[in-house]
Parts: sequence; structure tokens; C-alpha cells
Amino acid sequence: MNQGKLFIFSAPSGAGKTTIVKRLLDKNPILEFSVSATSRDKRDGEIFGKDYYFISSTEFREKIRNNDFIEWEEVYENQYYGTLKSELQRIWAKNHHVVFDVDVVGGLTIKNAFPDNALAIFVMPPSIETLKERLENRCTEDEQSLKKRIEKADYELSFADKFDIILINDELEHAISEANTMVNNFIIK
Repeated sequence: MNQGKLFIFSAPSGAGKTTIVKRLLDKNPILEFSVSATSRDKRDGEIFGKDYYFISSTEFREKIRNNDFIEWEEVYENQYYGTLKSELQRIWAKNHHVVFDVDVVGGLTIKNAFPDNALAIFVMPPSIETLKERLENRCTEDEQSLKKRIEKADYELSFADKFDIILINDELEHAISEANTMVNNFIIK
């Protein structure tokens, strides 16, 4: 099977990674989002195969044993997330390139599995203070969950130098433009 390119976007929550990924997907029809598998329950409005592939914990563990994942993680007890190898095959069969929006550990695992075909981009907030402001402005966090996200962000920021490129998201439109240039340059490489 022809392998396309892989574009891995990782960042702390609030850095703007998901917004950048969505805009890249809108701009470039040969990019396709990699849908992750999860064992968590489906939330209202989520669609199987679009938001996630929802499978049971038992089925997830069976797929782990069968080596069906490129990467996976048990985020909470019996709550797994991962990238199925079949998802890459599905996208590559269309001659598209794969885009990931994943945590730093998953991103580096994918990069290590495909060192020559993958571009790993770490989306960096201009400062931890800016990140905190962005999270506060979402109005989705209470004080305790905000504190947890900031602590996790500190941990995730320590991985930035392990990525191929650090993209500082100080001004969103500029960051999107830079990301688009990086992706296009890597496709033709």
C-alpha cells in the first residue's frame, strides 16, 4: 500500500492546535483527519467514525493484543484512546495524507513509527500566562480543573524540543498560514 505523509499536531490544551488542524483540513482536500478509537462512552452529538471509533474496553484490549494500534494509551482506568493501523490504510487508500491531533506522548510514538514520512509539529502558546488566559476565556473549567490543565501543560511543554518543528501560536491566522506552508513543503519533499 502506498504510504502518504503523516502530520502530527500536539500541544497543551488551549494552545490552538485543534483550531489550526481544522483550518488546515478545510484548506487542503488531500489532508484527512485520523479518527481515534476510544473505549469511553459516546457523548451526545458524537458520531461513530467521525468523532471517534467507539469500542468496548474488552475489544480495545483485544486489539492491543493483536497489535492493531500504532499507538494507544490508557488515559484513565479502563478508558483507552489510540490510533488504529487500519485508519492509516483507509486514508492512504484514497491517496490522502493523514493529520493527527494527539497528545505529546502519542505524537512522539507515531513519529517514531514513521520517522521518514511524519512531520511532528508542536503548537506552542506564546507563554504559560497566555495559555491560562485562553483556558479561562473558554469558561469550561472550574478552578480545580484549570489548575490540572495548567500543570499538565507544564509537563507537555517539556516535550516541545522532541518535535520536528515548534509552531508558536501568538496570532492565529499567522500560525495557520505557517502550518499550511510547513505541510505543503513536507508533502513535496
